[in-house]
Amino acid sequence: MFTLNLIPSTPITFSKSTHQYFPIKRIQTPKNLAEAPVFLTKSTPLNFNKIHACPFGKIQALSTKTTHLGKILENPSRKAGSHVPKAAASSESNPEGEAESVEAAAAAKSKAKTLQLALVFGFWYFQNIVFNIYNKKALNVFPFPWLLASFQLFAGSIWMLVLWSLKLQPCPKITKPFIIALLGPALFHTIGHISACVSFSKVAVSFTHVIKSSEPVFSVVFSSFLGDTYPLKVWLSILPIVLGCSLAAITEVSFNFQGLWGALISNVGFVLRNIYSKRSLQNFKEVNGLNLYGWISIISLFYLFPVAVLVEGSQWVQGYQQAIQTVGKASTFYIWVLLSGIFYHLYNQSSYQALDEISPLTFSVGNTMKRVVVIVSTVLVFRNPVRPLNALGSGIAILGTFLYSQATAKKVSAPEKKS
Repeated sequence: MFTLNLIPSTPITFSKSTHQYFPIKRIQTPKNLAEAPVFLTKSTPLNFNKIHACPFGKIQALSTKTTHLGKILENPSRKAGSHVPKAAASSESNPEGEAESVEAAAAAKSKAKTLQLALVFGFWYFQNIVFNIYNKKALNVFPFPWLLASFQLFAGSIWMLVLWSLKLQPCPKITKPFIIALLGPALFHTIGHISACVSFSKVAVSFTHVIKSSEPVFSVVFSSFLGDTYPLKVWLSILPIVLGCSLAAITEVSFNFQGLWGALISNVGFVLRNIYSKRSLQNFKEVNGLNLYGWISIISLFYLFPVAVLVEGSQWVQGYQQAIQTVGKASTFYIWVLLSGIFYHLYNQSSYQALDEISPLTFSVGNTMKRVVVIVSTVLVFRNPVRPLNALGSGIAILGTFLYSQATAKKVSAPEKKS
């Protein structure tokens, strides 16, 4: 028995019923009432919206929803799934439409990825060209590469400190093992950077980059001494590099032994930096490339600047005065030096960002094409005389670098396919 207390003094009881749809069989009139209440007569419709002025309007919305369920229960022969909304039914019955939408989304994502990659490469190339042009302009009037290289590391260090302080770049957790692990890579980075600056100060920028394209040769040789093995294709790919660099060096108009050795030592430094980084930074993979390069720049600055003071510090004041006289305006010289420092860091930052976005093979090809763009740009800007054999040797060396990137990519992908 159920009791519904509609009127406090007169409870009304309902008896259970087995009726299929209406569980209330009848309503019993209490004995102490002479007549049934007005709201229980058939002639008076029951309006729940006005019971004790309570807002029962929401009950109507609920009853409308339950009516649909009641119709389904009353008509069990109704087809399954007919109560599914039309949009859902149409999507299930049109798999081709779903496939087309998925393809359209994939195409849009691919276009966005291509655009992003083009922007990364564009910034990388542009920043590298600007650095090489203004670095050479500053070295032409102020031939002190040790000080200029130190300032470029200083500019990169300040840049990273600003990014970390403004939280534009997450600052890595600094621990004593992390700093110790960076000491070796930072030392080799310092050697590579100062050697390249010395080469830039002695010969044409295009010649330095042609010699620096022989970096794969040193990479294969040093890695082989450390136990790595390379297939025959890799060894054959470095032969055009050696031949092209030799031909370019012999026919270079601005040839200088200090410039040649500076470029070669730069290759050794950067190759050893890469090899040593892989071995010493195995336990710090959570540090991304940009943060890693930032800390390498900071430590390299502490390596380089004291040596720069010893090597050429006594000549800086006199060299500065001559540079101002040559340029004519001190502000122009300051702009050259500032741009060389800022864009040195920016192009390295863009290269690390590109390496995070693309495969090593694409990065190697992009780096090869970067040297071509830089060589052509600097030749046009500084109007360096280029002999036909010099151009041929440069082209052969660049081609060998491209073949090397292809061969090493196949070497890396082979173990992945086996696994």
